[in-house]
Amino acid sequence: MNRTEYQKIMRGAGQLDYEIYLNTERLLACQKEPEDLCNPDELQFMIVHQVEELWMKLMATTLLDIDDEMAARNSFKVLTLFRRVHMCQEMMTTQLTLLETMSPKDYQEIRLRLGNGSGQESPGFRVLLKMPKDLWRTYTEVYLEGGERTLEQIYDSEYSHDDAYMIAEALAEFDEQFQKFRNAHMQLIYRSIGVAANSLKGRPVEILNEGMRQKFFPDLWQVRADMTDRWGGTYGKTRDKLTPKAVPKAAPKAAPKSDA
Repeated sequence: MNRTEYQKIMRGAGQLDYEIYLNTERLLACQKEPEDLCNPDELQFMIVHQVEELWMKLMATTLLDIDDEMAARNSFKVLTLFRRVHMCQEMMTTQLTLLETMSPKDYQEIRLRLGNGSGQESPGFRVLLKMPKDLWRTYTEVYLEGGERTLEQIYDSEYSHDDAYMIAEALAEFDEQFQKFRNAHMQLIYRSIGVAANSLKGRPVEILNEGMRQKFFPDLWQVRADMTDRWGGTYGKTRDKLTPKAVPKAAPKAAPKSDA
């Protein structure tokens, strides 16, 4: 195929309404020109990470809206917006698998061009790490203090599957999906540069595992542990083994009647 001709079509002219609205001329210029790529996989590497930043921008903007809607206790809107955030998180994790099609050698060539940068410097990642504290404060003020309830009541003693419970679960889902993304990213790092390698800042990549042990909303995870211990406490430290129920024997079949 005529590579130059097709690359020109890919870029577009930036003159059609669709191109103007989406600003495709600038968008498609955010990647290196083909002749500047160190290898063909560098384009994929750049696009995946650029798309990750766009998803995180959408997530962070939506979380700002969620905070406003929680403050007004518009719970249905909050849940709808959280579904959007969760879908973005799922797509972020899924699209990382694209980078598994890149060989370790191809990545080494790309890595030489990264300076000492890392994903920890991502503006989207940094803002998402900061936002949960404010989200939890709003949830606490509106659904706990405002409703004069505790998480124990919402989850256990006064459980009714109401809006306070559903939004707490949406927060927990956000927390869980974020950890899934971090785990998938860690596995990708292992696959690309190995387990015992150093990061571009000279630190062991294993240090990233510390972030995977952090929870945004520890109270939402603790309430489950407390419930388990409280409910389990009714039978002590151990409980008796289940005894199989006796299966009743089938009644013997009656002998067929004789025609005699």
